[in-house]
Amino acid sequence: MLNLGHILAALTDYQPTGKEPAVASVVVDSREAGPGSLFVALPGEHVDGHDYVADAFARGAVAALVDRPVGDSATPSWPVIDTTAPLDLASLSPWGRAGERGRERAGQRFARKAAPRPVVIQVDNTLRALQAVARVWRARFNVRVIGITGSVGKTSTKELTAAILSRRFNTLKSTGNQNNEIGVPLTLLNLRPEHERAVIEMGMYAQGEIDLLCDLARPEIGVVTMIGPVHLERLGSLEAIVAAKRELVAALPESGTAVLNLDDARVMSMASHTKARIFTYGLDQGADLWADRIESMGLDGVRFTLHHAGESLSVRVPLLGRHSVHTALRATAVGLIEGLSWEEIVAGLNAMASQLRLVVSDGPRGSVIIDDTYNSSPDSALAALNLLADLQGRRIAVLGDMLELGRAEKQAHRVVGRRAADVADVVITVGARARTIADEALALGLPVERVLSVDDAPEATPLLRELIQAGDVVLVKGSLGMRMDRIVSALGELD
Repeated sequence: MLNLGHILAALTDYQPTGKEPAVASVVVDSREAGPGSLFVALPGEHVDGHDYVADAFARGAVAALVDRPVGDSATPSWPVIDTTAPLDLASLSPWGRAGERGRERAGQRFARKAAPRPVVIQVDNTLRALQAVARVWRARFNVRVIGITGSVGKTSTKELTAAILSRRFNTLKSTGNQNNEIGVPLTLLNLRPEHERAVIEMGMYAQGEIDLLCDLARPEIGVVTMIGPVHLERLGSLEAIVAAKRELVAALPESGTAVLNLDDARVMSMASHTKARIFTYGLDQGADLWADRIESMGLDGVRFTLHHAGESLSVRVPLLGRHSVHTALRATAVGLIEGLSWEEIVAGLNAMASQLRLVVSDGPRGSVIIDDTYNSSPDSALAALNLLADLQGRRIAVLGDMLELGRAEKQAHRVVGRRAADVADVVITVGARARTIADEALALGLPVERVLSVDDAPEATPLLRELIQAGDVVLVKGSLGMRMDRIVSALGELD
């Protein structure tokens, strides 16, 4: 089990004895701290974790990583281990100096005595320290890591891949949105000797970030979903997005496998940038694993036929929309690479009882609400509208701004507007950017009384309160920053 000795060993040349205080969890939010936690004080744009060290200790944390002094006259004086000082372990021990024999005595004392109170560990940079600890901790384990990246579909692919691998292997997976330079180290620090596989989602906002995550996680399988204009505003071009995402396949060892989407030319361009073997998936018969005979059954899931190495298998899975076939193909590909049987793979596919971030619930007056409010991009918005098209009833599309699209912003909203005009009986747009969706829907002939625009999510609720009828299907989707979840919550409060 992770303990303070392992933390110090990753940051200094301290030699753990195994008797140091255990670390039950590593957290970056003091509200998540509990008995035995290590709290990492990260400075943020609006909140600085250093201001919450006392709160973490009050909740039971045994130590905190800091990169500046903490506490004041009203705060208890905590023992400090200063890893930024010359590496004399006498100074690293909060229980007194070890004398001239330094390292050996300090190590013995650290192992022998339990901390009388929580310990502050001073480092140069808390984020880099967190990553250093995760890198060393991951290296202790003989676990095969599957890294997953792409513009959309990362989380659903991660969840389904873990569900399949769990049929045979003890599998760790990223939780929530832990897919960045903070979340991936936190996930890796949950590794235990019993884990045989780890499925790690890898996101990015800039060049070099996935390269860093691969350095920490050391994946042997890399899965790329698809490439789209998500984060185009930050990276400037689709070519730059491709270059950032392909860092995953470039980091794979020669013994590894890159799982690439044959239906996406940008993804396939990555094949020349890896020394790993290539395994392709898609709807094209030229793929190593492909699917056809796709039939969406609305809220009852999707049916299709899988083909691989001369074998064919008809399956039905509880995932929503035709786009989810690609998700199933990616997860199935990993299962095949890892040697699972078809029976195990199908059992894993059917273990997914929900659509992950897309949630279907009962709405007011006998309506159905499709909550797809976690985030939005042109591709995911089109996929959600395609799902809406498969459903019976009057279709209402509530669509918010899609953010961080850069120069592709106008055209992306127009494309979504065209599809919305084809699919929806009523379109409600939320935000200034999404008005382009409304304009396009009107231009394609949707009657003006059935196209409404508001500035923000709270304004949409009164419209929907008046509009929704029995049998309606209401899709709510927008970028996370638009807080479209408030619409879903408000609808849930209606009779």
